[in-house]
Amino acid sequence: MRGDGKHRIEHGPGLPGPTPLQNLARTHALMVGGEAVMAVSLADSMFLSVSPDAARGKVLAFLLVSMAPFLVVAPLIGPAIDRMKGGQRLVIALVAALRAVVMVAMVFYVDSLSLFPLAFAALVLSKTYAISKSALVPSTVESEDKLVDANSKLGQVGGLTGFVAAVPAAVLQILSTQVALIGAAAVFAFACASALQLPRDVVTAAEQATPLEVRELRSPRVVRAATMMRILRGAVGFMFFHLAFWLRHETAGTAWFGFALALAGLCTLLANTVAPAIRRRLNVDTMLIVTIAVVAAAGLIAGWVGSITAGLVLTALVNAAAAIGRLAFEAIVQQDAPDANRGRAFAKFETQNQLAWVAAGVIPVLLSMAGPVGFYVVGIVGLAGCALFVRQSPGGRRRVTESRGARARGRGLQAR
Repeated sequence: MRGDGKHRIEHGPGLPGPTPLQNLARTHALMVGGEAVMAVSLADSMFLSVSPDAARGKVLAFLLVSMAPFLVVAPLIGPAIDRMKGGQRLVIALVAALRAVVMVAMVFYVDSLSLFPLAFAALVLSKTYAISKSALVPSTVESEDKLVDANSKLGQVGGLTGFVAAVPAAVLQILSTQVALIGAAAVFAFACASALQLPRDVVTAAEQATPLEVRELRSPRVVRAATMMRILRGAVGFMFFHLAFWLRHETAGTAWFGFALALAGLCTLLANTVAPAIRRRLNVDTMLIVTIAVVAAAGLIAGWVGSITAGLVLTALVNAAAAIGRLAFEAIVQQDAPDANRGRAFAKFETQNQLAWVAAGVIPVLLSMAGPVGFYVVGIVGLAGCALFVRQSPGGRRRVTESRGARARGRGLQAR
């Protein structure tokens, strides 16, 4: 593990430059900014400017296409990148450059079916970046104990950037979709330049997961926490598309949807900001069950109220709960899987979480439902998550203790 304080880049005699974590945060902000501009651009051509039935077909095709990167990137590209010395740094720079190229290509195919292969390429590149970033984070902190805090800071940066980038993205979109795509290409080009400043001496995971690592990551406590995270991320994806299609039929629905996204981004930022303080005061298991309970209660109350405002509040709370739950989950992995390669583990879990987002998002695209009905669905799923959390055995910590004892006894025998 490389300390960020030991690897500052000097920018002149006696002047310390940014730390590796600061370089990664800057690159991450640019990647998120480019992603936000692209999302606004595609939302108009694939969703807002077409009829509801046509929009459902396009969004469904987009979601189905977007599931492929999870199946391609994680098992194939991820391990190959992980074994390359400095691979994550080079891949992030290459991904940013290719994303700029894809944005420029989209300019010529906005109203064509060729947009879908380009969207697929953009999604593959996006997931490749997510995996590379997750594997790179451990190289930017002094010790693995600070890994969760580093991920929290990156979450804050991403949330703030997504919130702020919505305004210029909307302005560019007013001019034209093509102008917005060119703007996204420019942002990704800057991200490529920033990525070249990332650490070269990356912590790699050349070896396959050991039996001990596999056993720790499959402990009941870790499995339970991972299940809760998939529920939370699924709720985020469900609410995004449910609110989008429901608000299309309401007065000023597009404006309401834009406000919902901005509010969700702001609440995610606030959640990432306060989550470390909450973690210092609450047990991480308590944090996790509280987030699920909040989603359940908010969903049922929003369904009972049934108003647009209730839907906006529910969306904000679901996004905030997912952000806080992620920090609790990462802390549980740290506690119960001390022998695991956390860069590899977090990349694997993040892939599963994003797949849950896509899978849950398909439901409101396929099934047209009234706003309150969708809110009740979120509440019921939250209740099911609470019941599952209570039913599952929290014996993961005991298993880790036993494995540590066995390892210690093994070392004692070797010493003899």
